[in-house]
Amino acid sequence: MFDRLFDNAVDRYGNALRLAVQDGRIARLASTGEALPAAETVDLGGRLVLPGFVDGHIHLDKSFVGDRWQPHLPAATLRERLAIEKRLLARSRPMAERASALIAQAAAFGTVAMRCHVDVDASTGLSHLHAVLEARERWRGIVDIEIVAFPQAGVVSCPGSAAVLEAAMREGATVIGGIDPTTFDGDAEAQLDVVFGIAEQYGSKVDIHLHEPGVQGVGQLLRIAQRAKALGMAGRVAVSHAYSLGEVPPEAVDRAARALADAGVAIMTNAPGDRPFPPVLRLREAGVRVFAGSDNIRDAWWPYGNGDMLQRAMLVGYRSGFYTDEHLHVALDMVTHAGAEAIGQSGYGLAVGNEATFVVVDAPNGAAAVAGAPAGRLIVRCGEFERPASA
Repeated sequence: MFDRLFDNAVDRYGNALRLAVQDGRIARLASTGEALPAAETVDLGGRLVLPGFVDGHIHLDKSFVGDRWQPHLPAATLRERLAIEKRLLARSRPMAERASALIAQAAAFGTVAMRCHVDVDASTGLSHLHAVLEARERWRGIVDIEIVAFPQAGVVSCPGSAAVLEAAMREGATVIGGIDPTTFDGDAEAQLDVVFGIAEQYGSKVDIHLHEPGVQGVGQLLRIAQRAKALGMAGRVAVSHAYSLGEVPPEAVDRAARALADAGVAIMTNAPGDRPFPPVLRLREAGVRVFAGSDNIRDAWWPYGNGDMLQRAMLVGYRSGFYTDEHLHVALDMVTHAGAEAIGQSGYGLAVGNEATFVVVDAPNGAAAVAGAPAGRLIVRCGEFERPASA
């Protein structure tokens, strides 16, 4: 006899689904008809069951969630934006408290894992890292958080950052970040030497912010793919944003896509409202893993966002012009399985033997869930309904 049977559910395609749970893990998946005796049966009323969501790119250290509302302040340059951010963060609630508040909000929407980019450079030191590590510890066992050491102030253009990045890898980060090797740092090869050198030394993964435009941005993608392939890092390198892929002709996209797929480099997009972004379907058809993240949430960079990855899937689909069920399922995959694979989640998804952690959504199938991002949802963790947690 099973501990609990979740009955009368549907899977992402709208097919009947029953989940039997034993010792907090999925013991059986079945459709209607099969006898599954259990100590307790929970009728899900025909609602959709999805694996927990994965946020592939978030900045927990920057958000004002859990603090007072901060009106957005315009900035003419990136350096000016960074200065504004530092001023606002200096007079905000402690970073660990704000990070924890955002994790709580994301978890309430059904997020079970995230990749967090944390500012780590010579201008910041390791203070942001320590704050996020504190928040991560508080949520251990509820949300799995992978940390990227992100050189927001630059690598080459901010002397001393390379040493701080190495220190971050020793103190808990497992991914080394980078940012606009040419337009921000002024020396692509020098920055990539540092980033991939640290990755090779510590056996870490790589995730580089790339906002560089057009042909120049595609050139950076080719450089990154070349280095990833040379080091045998397939599946361990991602490029976040890659706006350039939405700014160049299809033949340039195809060239980059072949190189990225061959090197096993993934692309993250949050489908930003004011910028071109990578053509999701074209990249996936070429074999590139494309996943999604929230990016900034209610911080000095922009006022939008709430950590709801189902809503993020809707935004990806909306901006990509996804209308068919098939394409809406692509958006759903970007915030579930593709994200889990990109950040290296093991034992993820609705499969026998995996942890019985999933999201119950008030929708008839996955396509409808993406199109409407319904608020009605319940979280089941290790076979138990989860009570709302406080930050």
